[in-house]
Amino acid sequence: MNILQIMSDQHMADAMGVAGHAQAITPNLDRLAASGMRCTRAYTNNPVCTPTRVSVLSGRYCHNHGYFALGGPVPSDDLPDFLSHLGGHGYHTAAVGKLHLPRDPHHWLANRVDYHAECCNDTLPENPYVQWARSQGLGDQIDFGSIPELPGKQQNEARPSKLTYKQCVEGYTNQLAMQFIDGCEGEPWAMQVSYFRPHQCYTPPKQFWDLYDDNLDLPFGWKDYDTSGRTPDFTEFVERWRDRPGMIEPTDPESRFRRVWRGYLACISMVDHAVGELLDHLQVRGLADHTAVMYHSDHGAYSGMYGLPEKAPGIASDQVCRIPMIWRVPGVTKPGQTTDAFVEQVDIAPTFAALAGAEPMPDPDGFDLTPILRGEDRPFRDCAVTENLWSKAVRWDNWRFVHYHRMMYDGQDHGELYDLDADPLETNNLYHDPAFRETREEGRRRILEWLTHSTRVVTQFNPLPPRPGEDWPQGIDRAEIASWQGGVGKVRYT
Repeated sequence: MNILQIMSDQHMADAMGVAGHAQAITPNLDRLAASGMRCTRAYTNNPVCTPTRVSVLSGRYCHNHGYFALGGPVPSDDLPDFLSHLGGHGYHTAAVGKLHLPRDPHHWLANRVDYHAECCNDTLPENPYVQWARSQGLGDQIDFGSIPELPGKQQNEARPSKLTYKQCVEGYTNQLAMQFIDGCEGEPWAMQVSYFRPHQCYTPPKQFWDLYDDNLDLPFGWKDYDTSGRTPDFTEFVERWRDRPGMIEPTDPESRFRRVWRGYLACISMVDHAVGELLDHLQVRGLADHTAVMYHSDHGAYSGMYGLPEKAPGIASDQVCRIPMIWRVPGVTKPGQTTDAFVEQVDIAPTFAALAGAEPMPDPDGFDLTPILRGEDRPFRDCAVTENLWSKAVRWDNWRFVHYHRMMYDGQDHGELYDLDADPLETNNLYHDPAFRETREEGRRRILEWLTHSTRVVTQFNPLPPRPGEDWPQGIDRAEIASWQGGVGKVRYT
């Protein structure tokens, strides 16, 4: 089975027609969901690009692979990735588009896959898209990372691009992807195709900009959002953007928010078009019936909600932590299914390894989701966790809890607790409400247990209790385990 992983950047989970969004125009993602399974409670493991992308490829949590910021040194050779793992099992492998991975002193995947094209940074001369655009006389029109005609190359603005779809970075990325597919000539392949959008700049080609009206209803809280229940940094972000004028006429804040929201939705529609182009290519080449296709985003976004123009501060909201995720696997998924099982991005790598019939990924933190994709009622976890270095967020049942280290706020106790059934927009922070003290501590306990269970060490042999759905390994005495006090090491059982 071929493997096609399609990733976008900053696509909020509900911004699809199939998810019930009243404005987003996404016929191809809707088509993909209608032919497979949509995960309604999928969560990013980190609200920042590079860390979560390392987790996607390796199947390991950020506190285990060590990446919490953008870029950084290349991981050690013993950190696996599912593409080179499948390459060792007879697959042709490729990674194209906005990969946004560690690249010092070289790109992490450059020597791990058969074909590699990093199209992330518009200022890097080695970016193949930048080289191609310049060769076509389009270099001064490149606008996916910043808007060239604006002072300071403003990122949080929006306007239609002068480029056509075929000339923009998404169209170029797809051309590379389709060339790779055709070059495999019937042999199995695995590829990550990663789009820059709907990340700002919000500069979609005009054909997508024109899908939406100037007078779109704006997202909740774009104006006069009450931040009294939020953390100091959240309030600072909102106040920073609340009355800031735009850099395109008209410059009043409302017009700027309208442009941002229109541009964001139009970028989603462009990504949708790109997904449809790949799906059609598989169909034309006779590959659709033996290619597993998965679409997801690295994290969500605000794009105007609460008066915030992009995704920061990310971990504060379900709006950023929850992501779209759709699987279509021939012979496994049934058309039009949904699952509300908690799934995380660390599940992607072990699932692809299983679908490919390869050996399991080396010691993953995630699960093989194949039973869930088959429609089995077999949830692997009872919560989902998103982490930053000094903050962790956990979602379970109808609750969402965020723990912040007190050093972030000069020793003050800040946190967040929301009942998402009663308060889906997270407007009523129950963290300091005495009536919800036990629920708050339940969230803290879940994070602590997740950390102590998943943190990997190398100096102590100490098997952990089995994860949900697993049995204790044969020959292990629970009483003996309880008496071991040397550490919290991890051994996986097979």
